[in-house]
Amino acid sequence: MDRFDELEVFVAVIQQGSLAGAARLLQRSPPVITRTLNTLEARLATTLIERTTRQLAPTEAGWQLFEQAQRLLSDYQRAVDSAHHSGLHGLLRVTAPVQFGRRHVMPLVNAFLQRHAEMQIEVVLSDSYQDLIENALDIALRIGELQDSSMVARQVGSVRSTLVASPEYLTRAGTPTHPAELAQHAIVTSLRHTREWRFAQDLRVRIAPRLRVNDVESQLEALRSGQGIGRLLSYQVIDDIHDGKLLHLLPEWEPAPLPVQLVTQRVKNMTPKVRQFWDFALEKLPLLPCFAE
Repeated sequence: MDRFDELEVFVAVIQQGSLAGAARLLQRSPPVITRTLNTLEARLATTLIERTTRQLAPTEAGWQLFEQAQRLLSDYQRAVDSAHHSGLHGLLRVTAPVQFGRRHVMPLVNAFLQRHAEMQIEVVLSDSYQDLIENALDIALRIGELQDSSMVARQVGSVRSTLVASPEYLTRAGTPTHPAELAQHAIVTSLRHTREWRFAQDLRVRIAPRLRVNDVESQLEALRSGQGIGRLLSYQVIDDIHDGKLLHLLPEWEPAPLPVQLVTQRVKNMTPKVRQFWDFALEKLPLLPCFAE
């Protein structure tokens, strides 16, 4: 194995805190990670990481090598990137919520690829939380407050939590004029929704969903067909509201907007491809139609 590969494995093990985490990050098998670490320690004739069944702990020699290896690998990557004629090449991995990704991220990705012919991009669209480190992702679009304070984030917009229902349902069941009246209405939610909705002025309303589904499009289809009242993010319902398929309810009671944030692991040591996409997204995303219409 290349000596730089040994250092890359060693650094990944310490950064991830486990052999399995390093294996996922580098997309190698755990036995390969273990053999590489053992080979490095044998060649240096010293223990770099104390291993128990519960945790890994770098030795003093391990910490010293870790600090030097990080600098060496960073310098090596910068040298390789600067030597490449195009300046941008390789794979970039981006994640975003499904509908937001289709509406806003994919046009961004397509425009970026047109500018940089030697780049490859993988887009992971998922409404479930995607850990950047665990899933070897470079950049994410997150909606709401960050769960991980170690990430670097820049706000690029906002969305609102919007109540909607079809004209047919409201004709049949009446239009609520206050959040408290929702208790008398059929409610359609996703499986992830809580049993309580929060509104402006710190008002909280208990809800008893008549229908719960596990994806946004199914929830929208149920609402369009008149099954009840639902609450989704503004970008998810904006087309249906514009087309008249759904009506916007109680806008004066909506809670504060949720931030839309561009997120990455680090800024100082970004590779050129990550930096270019990061800057491109920061420039273009705020120019898109308002997310909170």
